[in-house]
Amino acid sequence: MAATLTARYIDAVTRSLAPNAQEDVRVELEASIADAVEARLEQGESPDAAERGVLTELGDPAALAAGYAERPLHLIGPRYYLVWWRLLKLLLIIVPVSVLGAVALGQTLANAPIGEIIGTSIGAAVTVAMHVAFWVTFVFFLLERTGADTGVRWNVDMLPEPQENGTGRSEMIASLVFLVIAAGAVIWDHFRGFAFVDGVAVPVLNPELWPGWITALFLLMGAEGALAIAVYGSRRWTRAFAVANTALAVLFVSWGLTLLLRGDLINPAFIELAFTGRVDGEVLRILAVLTGFMIVGISAWDAIDGWRKARRAATSG
Repeated sequence: MAATLTARYIDAVTRSLAPNAQEDVRVELEASIADAVEARLEQGESPDAAERGVLTELGDPAALAAGYAERPLHLIGPRYYLVWWRLLKLLLIIVPVSVLGAVALGQTLANAPIGEIIGTSIGAAVTVAMHVAFWVTFVFFLLERTGADTGVRWNVDMLPEPQENGTGRSEMIASLVFLVIAAGAVIWDHFRGFAFVDGVAVPVLNPELWPGWITALFLLMGAEGALAIAVYGSRRWTRAFAVANTALAVLFVSWGLTLLLRGDLINPAFIELAFTGRVDGEVLRILAVLTGFMIVGISAWDAIDGWRKARRAATSG
C-alpha cells in the first residue's frame, strides 16, 4: 500500500535527525498535521486538499528538520557575519596589494620584461585574493557549524569616532607644514648638504637639477598646498579635488621617474663617497628600482586617500 503524503513528509523530516529524536518528532508532527487537517476539514475543504494545504504550509521538510536539529542553513549567520565581513574587507585591501607590490618589485629586480612583471604581479594578487576570501570564509563556516566562540563582543567602546564630511583645519595645517619642511629640506640639501660622508657635507639630490627641475618640484608643492587650502575652504573633499590630487600625484611620479631613469636624480658625488667606489651597475640598478617603487607607492597612496575621502564625504552627504 502506498504511503500517504503525510507519512512521506514525516519520513523526509525525521530521516536526517538523530535516532533518539526521531520518534518524538514523528509523534509531534503527526499530531500537529492531524490537528491542522481537521481544522481545514471543518472549513469545508476536501481531505486531499486539506492534507496538501497543511504540508505546503509546513514547507520543505529539509528546512523543518534543520530547525528541529538546530542546524543552520546559511553559510555565515548573523552571529559571525559582521566580524567576517569586516575582517575580509580589511585583508582584501591589505594582502593582495602587498603581494602585488612585492612580486612587482621582485620581478623588476630580476630584470624581467614589463609584460611579465604586470602579468605575474596581477596573477599573484588575484590568486592571493581568492585564497584570502576562501580561507577566511571557511574558518567562519567552521565556527558557524561548531558553535565556537570568537570572543568578540560588541561594546560602546568600539563605537567609531565622528567623521567630518570635509577636512579640518588641523589636516590643512599638517599638509602645509609638511610641504614647507620638504621644500626647506631640498633647499638645505643644495646649499649645505644633507648627507655627511667622512665628515664632508654632500648634497643627496643632483645639483644639476637647479634651477629648472627643482623649480618644477616647488611648483608641484605649491599646487599641493593650494589644493589643501581649497579643500579646507570647501569644507569637504569632492570628486574634482580627488581628480586634481591624482593629477598632482601623477605629475610627481613623472618628475621623479624621469630623473631616476635618466640617472639625474641622485648626486653622483654622493654615491661615489657613500660607497667609496665599490658600487657596480647592478647595485645602482637595484637602488634605482627601490627608489622608484617608493616614489610610486607614496604617490599612489596619496591619490587613493584623496578618492577615499571624496567618497566618504559624498556618502555622508
